[in-house]
Amino acid sequence: MNRLRQPRTIALVGKYNSPEIAESLSRLAQYLHERGVSVFIERETAGHIGKLVDLARWVTCGFNDIGAHADVAIVLGGDGTMLNAARRLARYCVPLVGVNQGRLGFMTDIARDDMLTCMDDLLDGNFQPESRMLLAAEVLRGGREIASNLALNDVVIDKGAIGRLIEFELFIDGEFIFNLRSDGLIVSTPTGSTAYALSAGGPILHPTLTGIALVPLYPHALTYRPVTVNDTVEIELRITHADDPRVHFDGQVTQDLQVGDSVRIHRSDHAISFLHPPGYSYFSMLRQKLQWSERPKGS
Repeated sequence: MNRLRQPRTIALVGKYNSPEIAESLSRLAQYLHERGVSVFIERETAGHIGKLVDLARWVTCGFNDIGAHADVAIVLGGDGTMLNAARRLARYCVPLVGVNQGRLGFMTDIARDDMLTCMDDLLDGNFQPESRMLLAAEVLRGGREIASNLALNDVVIDKGAIGRLIEFELFIDGEFIFNLRSDGLIVSTPTGSTAYALSAGGPILHPTLTGIALVPLYPHALTYRPVTVNDTVEIELRITHADDPRVHFDGQVTQDLQVGDSVRIHRSDHAISFLHPPGYSYFSMLRQKLQWSERPKGS
């Protein structure tokens, strides 16, 4: 991996309306300032936590300015906060560092209590970058694009609030694969393989793999199993029968669908770079987060 250049301008992005985030962000901003770093506070973050701490001394700006000027963005929160920041900053190639203020935190490496001690390694350029792919998806109605978005974790097509199954056709690079009746389908990146796809019985994909997992949600026939395809393909889902179909991007952005709509999904031209502290191990993270047992003592 390439060595990270020493960051001189750092943006801070946090979960909203959280006293814990406000306190951590304020301490981190002060520490970085004392180390000679220019600090930006993301505007929506500042607007919410500014009610809890005094942020008047820091520059506040939107994601566009962060993308144009920041060397690194530090995200304080859980995976949801990281997903939002990743989609917003993907086209700017700003690397992301995660400070875990949530629960599981598969994408936020640094524990809150270790936050300041890890900053020295970051500022000295000792963090290691790791590229993560994103999915790009377009919704087509009558052959015309009506919506599009990016996803770092997954694109999910589901039946909506009504209990009846959704039915759709799956095509890969224009080839008909199958007709599926189910609660929906998860189209997941390797990063998202430890999210919704994992709970639905999908495989865990190492984040450096170049693959996309297709994970059916409670299919009507048990012969439909998760499939992993190459990240160079185009995936198309055509809705053939449904009462309230929807497509979700990272579980945060939702678009209503209609019968006859198509959702086309492919690897995005953009990628996200996560910065990991020295000693980071993906499998060590999995052991901790998924509570995999260690080797028995004395064996």
